[in-house]
Amino acid sequence: MAEDRHSTSVEHLRGSVKEALGKLTGDSRIEAEGRRQNRGAPSSRVGRSKPHGRDSG
Repeated sequence: MAEDRHSTSVEHLRGSVKEALGKLTGDSRIEAEGRRQNRGAPSSRVGRSKPHGRDSG
């Protein structure tokens, strides 16, 4: 579970960096990509199930 949170945090950080770089350089495409990545980071995990261990029965 901590790994899931870590990967989500990393994706959010990447999006933030892309957005900031886009603003700094005036590149609206990179800025929009960063915003999209920020919005998509937490919800990209929704609907995906984690593999479970062996059946206990």
